[in-house]
Amino acid sequence: MIPLLSWSQDETGNWLMYFGTNKISEKFSIHTEVQFRNHTIFPNNTEQWLLRTGLNYHFAKNAFATAGYAYIGSFVYDSERDSPETEEHRIWQQLITTNNLGRVKFEHRYRAEQRWVEDDFKTRFRYRLMLFIPVNKPVIETGTFFFGVYNEIFVNGEEEFFDRNRLYGGIGYQLNKNLNLQTGMLYQRVSTTGKGYLQFSVIYNTDLRKKEKEKN
Repeated sequence: MIPLLSWSQDETGNWLMYFGTNKISEKFSIHTEVQFRNHTIFPNNTEQWLLRTGLNYHFAKNAFATAGYAYIGSFVYDSERDSPETEEHRIWQQLITTNNLGRVKFEHRYRAEQRWVEDDFKTRFRYRLMLFIPVNKPVIETGTFFFGVYNEIFVNGEEEFFDRNRLYGGIGYQLNKNLNLQTGMLYQRVSTTGKGYLQFSVIYNTDLRKKEKEKN
């Protein structure tokens, strides 16, 4: 929190996020995601709405692929409009694999995006390496505090090759098997400018098969 004291409201944003993996069969699950991004620390100056969903296929315990759709509405700073100035519709595909080295979990995410931003069509590719480090237990389980650190690079399929880079560090707590909370700071570099974002995340994973069994 100390770096926040040296940044003004205008220089630091805020992202409020929800992520879910909802299992519907042994091999398939549904990805759900909502992000409310703000230009300022206090969530009173909207920067973006992001809604993303997809179908996951789990072909191994430590690997799964996803294909899905996303909607992104973007607002200019201090906008008085109720609707976004820019809208984007996106088709995306990704592959996530994990491995462990000691008590540290490594997550590799490869993502491709086909983006319709207003009247323009663009493509983009992303790679994120994230580390999960349990603090008070050898593995992340109920009651575990953990550190999360990642770096993600974005490159374009056309125009300028480099799109942006994101560097994140935060701490999380595993409330139970399905639910964990995370908070941290993200620094995003776009071209020659950069900005920090305070983040709060809720990750809630459910097994919808259990509900069906209970009904039967």
